[in-house]
Amino acid sequence: MHILLTRPLEDCSQMILKFQSLGNKVSHLPLLKVGKIDYDEINFSEFKGIVFTSANAVKFLDHKVIDKKILCFCVGTATENKARSIGFQNVITAEGNVENLKELILRNFDKKNGKIIYVSGENISIDLDQELIKEGYDVKRIINYRTIHNENFDEHFVKELKLNMPDIVYVYSQNSASSLLKFIKFNQSEALWMNTNLMCIGEKTSAILNEIKWKKIFLFNPGEEEFLLYKI
Repeated sequence: MHILLTRPLEDCSQMILKFQSLGNKVSHLPLLKVGKIDYDEINFSEFKGIVFTSANAVKFLDHKVIDKKILCFCVGTATENKARSIGFQNVITAEGNVENLKELILRNFDKKNGKIIYVSGENISIDLDQELIKEGYDVKRIINYRTIHNENFDEHFVKELKLNMPDIVYVYSQNSASSLLKFIKFNQSEALWMNTNLMCIGEKTSAILNEIKWKKIFLFNPGEEEFLLYKI
């Protein structure tokens, strides 16, 4: 099976190896570029919990000034691995989506224990900080990275992709979906995707790509990628 992954390499390198180990051909089309955003100096000692909804949020954090014993909540295993790699010790991890992460926080962090700092990118699918504030939590959100559309693709890669279209493509955000649609139209390849299964996180993401004719469209949560291979 030919699988196309669209996240930045750092976010999907383990998945590439996993799918290859299962005997699949894997192509990589990074649709977005990630860049750091400077944020105001933070007194992290004021906070009793820290929340990450992506590995990039961990990557672009000035973690040297943070007590690594702070209770740390991560959205999924990739984010957890990044957090542990820089020294966070008390990590609680959800199963890849923000709704599960919210429930974990509600169950494991008493709002009376103090403030939470939420570190994220500029664009988020769910306003987790606002959801927690509604529950009575004291939450401060800082934004330390942004994503922009990648517009430079290797011409040889594009040519090879047209000759060997993927059976599956995974798309992880509305921003990525917009970028993929732009890529498809720019390369005039609309008619080539009809035998490709589109795997999207959420209906809003898939809706952006509805004008392309796909074989099938599936919705999934992060962590379910391998499971989806057995559904097609």
